[in-house]
Amino acid sequence: MVTDGESSKFDTYVIAEAGVNHDGDLGKARELVYAAREGGANAVKFQTWLPGELTGRFSRNVAYIEETLRPNEDRAGLSERLRLPLENFIELSVLASDLGLDFLSTPDGFESLGFLVHEVGIGAIKVGSTELNHLQFLRAVGECHLPVILSTGLGTLSEVEEALDTLVNAGGQDLKVTLMQCTSEYPAPDDEMNLRVLETYRHSFGVPVGLSDHSTGVLAPALAVALGASVIEKHITLSRRDEGPDHATSLEVEEFREMMALVRRSEALLGQARKRPTASEERNRVGIRRGLVAAHNLPMGTVLCEEDLACKRPALGLLPKELGLAIGRTTRRALLADEPVGWSDLC
Repeated sequence: MVTDGESSKFDTYVIAEAGVNHDGDLGKARELVYAAREGGANAVKFQTWLPGELTGRFSRNVAYIEETLRPNEDRAGLSERLRLPLENFIELSVLASDLGLDFLSTPDGFESLGFLVHEVGIGAIKVGSTELNHLQFLRAVGECHLPVILSTGLGTLSEVEEALDTLVNAGGQDLKVTLMQCTSEYPAPDDEMNLRVLETYRHSFGVPVGLSDHSTGVLAPALAVALGASVIEKHITLSRRDEGPDHATSLEVEEFREMMALVRRSEALLGQARKRPTASEERNRVGIRRGLVAAHNLPMGTVLCEEDLACKRPALGLLPKELGLAIGRTTRRALLADEPVGWSDLC
């Protein structure tokens, strides 16, 4: 599980966000865990809340939610329809572990937080954008002393700073926090993704960064990796044709696999920051670079002048920068035109 900013060759931690794409059905939730494994994710994540913890009776419906409500159903009713009982998350956690996945679930209330930490035993706390300015909740999260992955949708830089300070003040300076750029729209328009915020977070706060991606397609995660993201969160669904609020902007399993391949290739392409010849380049060095060669046939005993030498492939013998050191030396043997010249050929 990603807990710090240390890097390796392939270190991007990818979370398959099952969210509420189970539509309140434990059977579908189980299938989503299998889908996360098949998609190649490192972790599968759900959302956990008790009645009344997340949505009040006077909640307003944003547009993407309005489209998925049933007749005479309000936002609170939708939340209750999509909610899984707490005990289901214990079973899902065991299944994820059996499949080699980390299990995460976003707590949407204080009681749910306590349940996930103490009963389920989650290894990190994913905090949704809803809580960015909910400082009392962030203090409770920090006091759990677990790594935190914090989404920052709807936030300003000052709000992000305040949230980060609240977490660290509660959890201590050693608390591991990853800041996730997020655009709280479903789907998020390309021109509102603002992936360069990742660089702003890295430079402003010096913490690991990631992307909670609500855009369509598979490109944004790869671009985020190029900008330094160490965590990617992307919704996964069994079918985009299902009726829940997040299905339409989620990836089906094969698309998730495509995204994973693109992320891993991006990591490989980015490579290391240190500039030095690669193993492949070393194998090609002699055939690509130039070395000193005889400009024409040279008899043994020739005292070399500049016109006697040229720089051509292959890169055997003396380097081009050693031309000046060779001038005035005497050939120990006859050299043919274009034949590489080494120190052993000169006296």
